[in-house]
Amino acid sequence: MKVNNMETVDRIFDLLERAKEKFSFKDDILAGKENGQWIKYSIHQYIEIVNNISFGLLALGVKKGDRIATITSNRPEWNFIDMAILQTGAIHLPIYPTISESDYRYILNNAEISYIFISGHEIFRKIEHLLPEISSLKGIYSIKPAADLKLLSDLIEYGKVNPNETLLQEIKSSIQSTDCATLIYTSGTTGKQKGVMLSHRNLISNFLACSDIPPYGPECKTLSYLPLCHVYERMMNYLFQYMGYSIYYAESIATISDNIKEVQPQIMTSVPRLLEKIYDKIVSTGSKLNGLKKIIFFWALRQALSFELEGANGLLYEIERKIADKLVYQKWREALGGKLSIVVSGGAALQPRISRFYWAAGISVIEGYGLTETSPVIAVGNFKKNGVKFGTVGPILPGVQVDFAHDGEILCKGPNVMLGYYNDMEHTKKAIDKNGWFHTGDVGQLEPEGQLRITGRKKEIFKTSFGKYISPELLENKFKESPFIDTILIIGENQKFAAALIVPDFDYLSLWCAEKEIPFSSPEEMVQMPEIKKRFQKEIARFNKYFGATEQIKRFELMPKEWSIETGELTANLKLKRSFICNKYKDLIDKIFDLKSDTTFNGVS
Repeated sequence: MKVNNMETVDRIFDLLERAKEKFSFKDDILAGKENGQWIKYSIHQYIEIVNNISFGLLALGVKKGDRIATITSNRPEWNFIDMAILQTGAIHLPIYPTISESDYRYILNNAEISYIFISGHEIFRKIEHLLPEISSLKGIYSIKPAADLKLLSDLIEYGKVNPNETLLQEIKSSIQSTDCATLIYTSGTTGKQKGVMLSHRNLISNFLACSDIPPYGPECKTLSYLPLCHVYERMMNYLFQYMGYSIYYAESIATISDNIKEVQPQIMTSVPRLLEKIYDKIVSTGSKLNGLKKIIFFWALRQALSFELEGANGLLYEIERKIADKLVYQKWREALGGKLSIVVSGGAALQPRISRFYWAAGISVIEGYGLTETSPVIAVGNFKKNGVKFGTVGPILPGVQVDFAHDGEILCKGPNVMLGYYNDMEHTKKAIDKNGWFHTGDVGQLEPEGQLRITGRKKEIFKTSFGKYISPELLENKFKESPFIDTILIIGENQKFAAALIVPDFDYLSLWCAEKEIPFSSPEEMVQMPEIKKRFQKEIARFNKYFGATEQIKRFELMPKEWSIETGELTANLKLKRSFICNKYKDLIDKIFDLKSDTTFNGVS
């Protein structure tokens, strides 16, 4: 398959032979941290391990089309297992390590899993009691010791003593680009999860179409922290292997800051939430400065937040930005390893002010958009003319077609569109119409210069009792520009007005309390204090001015704790689980819309 005159890659595992030819000089094609040390793998080690796992799987009787699951955080071993599965013609089903017991039960049974690879004891403890319920299961292997389970290293040794090169080559030769490579269950923000079937061609067409965006050669390093079981990070993982970049896997989200400084990557993938957290931390650090240093810091910050692309602010601004770079921005980059210059952001909308902040500081943030069902990219920014426009997700990806339904829903057609949902023809027919258009469920529009702007999620747009439509994501993204707000959920379907549940940015709020000499003992106490509620009333009123009367937030409640994957409010890729939140906080929401209650009212009519 050729895209943009790139070289042929027909099946995902063809990346290995290509890397063997082009990048054999590298000793860190993949790297993971073990016991405080980075363990690096060359392409030759990579291929040897993959082949031995494939031999082991074939000796176990694995056949084309068998479903094999992995449940592990990012690590080189994820790639070894992935490529080994694909070489045998089996289908790889990566599963988030953070999902609920009911989700594990449903996915493992629905997909009729034959083998499972897990990271270690913690995962085994979560699924151990479910295993007898999975009638299709033949075995489970662990990367790290867990109970009395067989280890991945045992399977590698089994493959070494049972090599069958002839059979493996026959199977590899029989695999077509249109064969199903992976089964990915959607994260389930609403309703029951569906298994998305993606072919080799689906994923390859996507990363080849993106391959002319990064300007680096094989000297480049990247740090991976987003879950590889999510199609976004997985596609980028293949792209980086295609480009010959060294991929280092972060130990965890908690260690990202240290890992960035150690690895010094030039490019990373991210989600808006992390970029916002880094921004907040930098601003928080600046707030603690004194005297002239503080004045210079916030002057530079104001400069960054007013950044425009292609020197649109004029020569004087660019001169001032260079001064700000010498005095301030350079230190921001050093905190991110010193070499980071490109961040690809996806999964949710990024606030334009956050984009401006990073671009001004010399870190180009390009946004992308897509779904699991589209492998995933439909549109993404690039470095060509009109390749980036703040507030958009960039131009349509080469080879992908986009159209719009009468209600503004984005429709997509191309080699990236999924094969269908596993064992679910009903939902497949609903998602892909008779003309081959995939219905994304998102609403958007094309800008005059060709960039795609997302304006909302079709299913999440709701009507008030007065018949006025509200797009919650549009409002949420604007309100999150407030340094006081970490997360916000807009509610109000069939109600007389829009309201919100707000998770404060407790770090920023603590600094504000210290500056105002307001004592507090805990976040729970903080959100109940009249001074805090009054400050949030002021903040809501400030941002309400950007919206019409029917869209403005009339009431809100402050949440006493951050929302997280563990507490259920966020999906594994950090999106709001709206239906879950509304169910979990139903009593609080009922209180908000009870006009006789004493719920905070911001006084906006």
